[in-house]
Amino acid sequence: MFENKQKNKKNLLVLALMGGMTCAQAEVLVILPESGPMARAASSIKLGFQSAYSASGEKEPVKFVNSDQKQLASVLKKHVTAKTKLIVGPLGRSEVDALMKAKPKLRVLTLNEGAKQAGNITQFSLSKKDDVAALKNVMEQDQVQELLVLRQPGTETEHELFLMALVAQAGLPMQVLDAYPQKLKKHQAMLLLGGNTWLNEQKLPKKQIYTLSNAIEEGQPIPLGIKFCDTPALYRGQWADMYSAYNQHPVTMPYQRLLAFGGDAWSIAQLYLQNPTAQNLAFEGRTGSIQISGNQIQRSPKCYQNTRKGVAAL
Repeated sequence: MFENKQKNKKNLLVLALMGGMTCAQAEVLVILPESGPMARAASSIKLGFQSAYSASGEKEPVKFVNSDQKQLASVLKKHVTAKTKLIVGPLGRSEVDALMKAKPKLRVLTLNEGAKQAGNITQFSLSKKDDVAALKNVMEQDQVQELLVLRQPGTETEHELFLMALVAQAGLPMQVLDAYPQKLKKHQAMLLLGGNTWLNEQKLPKKQIYTLSNAIEEGQPIPLGIKFCDTPALYRGQWADMYSAYNQHPVTMPYQRLLAFGGDAWSIAQLYLQNPTAQNLAFEGRTGSIQISGNQIQRSPKCYQNTRKGVAAL
């Protein structure tokens, strides 16, 4: 993806300056696993964060700390100083819960959601419930009254949380099928849950069909007429820092979404640094429209349809 890419020489220099972001007198402490099973995801988030930070021109120093196989309480005790203004991270769900128990006094922007919430801790994630809300709105606009669900065999567990959230939010009659119906009735729609190859093997109508962003792969065909909701930075070239990060480390679309997530994490952190007491903030982010109210973040992905002229925003 990344349409309309234009090289930005200024942004291509940013990673050469990363050594200056790890000074001992850190004002922003970023906690991410640099090793272990989550390291690859964390690496993309970190790169997106760094690139957005450098493009912003912000002067607050940033310090990255490896959290893998470390107790969060120990990490905080060792690295939080009198000059630390903001904590970003951690990434693992269990680490977020551990951070809650540690009760840091500083403002925190976590990069996942935990089991509880706290007044000074804001939880930011690429949550399934945000994807559900966006797709539900599209279905409402299309006046869908019944949803038929077809899943690629073997992926049922992968999509279970999404379906549960959709049932809870949409309030539509829903049937999970074993095979595609010969014909869709009026006001019926089909949700297809599976990979790109499987999706393109189906004989589909040209309307009232939906899928998830994980079925969209770079350079691979998308069924005509299908609708989905995804990270806008993959389809709009307005974020030069995203191109800079991708140019430094080309990755597949799942990790491109994490580059965008890291960039938005920096944008939120910058807003907190500039507006320490603000309770209501909003901006158009790389991962969607971001609304911040108190310690709550609502992310609204953008939705698209594949047309004969290509992928078009709804």
